[in-house]
Amino acid sequence: MPETIPSAWFYRLKAAQRDLIERCGGIVRSGEKCSESKSEVGRWNNDGYPDLMPLAAVLQLEADCKVPLVTAVMAELNGRRLADADTFEAANASIMAAHAEVVVRAGELMAKGAMAFADGRLTPAEIAGMDRAAADLEKAAAELRSATAAARGGAGLSVVGGTK
Repeated sequence: MPETIPSAWFYRLKAAQRDLIERCGGIVRSGEKCSESKSEVGRWNNDGYPDLMPLAAVLQLEADCKVPLVTAVMAELNGRRLADADTFEAANASIMAAHAEVVVRAGELMAKGAMAFADGRLTPAEIAGMDRAAADLEKAAAELRSATAAARGGAGLSVVGGTK
């Protein structure tokens, strides 16, 4: 085991390598995909050997199976996590649209209030208009809160730092 990597992380990396090799069709096919011998790939696949995959092999095999198994563990090792770019962009767009709707609805409520208060008295129609504008603002705020909760509850929206 390499001395610079804590043993728990070493075994996490080895497990990720095994999973990656399995998803790519096993030792022989993985070796063919990354131009390595089956003996070398076998050492990557076995906890009894300290051999870790070179970065080029990791990238080739992850591209083959389309799952960043080893890369995700390496990110965690450095206090980070991976994010799906499409999910991140969709969540950002949803939150921005919901926020814009809150701003619009708040502006409408303020405008209704300003017009109603201008003459110093409130009519039943003005009160009803303000109530409708306030209800629209509440609905928009609830949708914004729902969008932010969905984004926070997802698998991850960005590469974020952690504390060590």
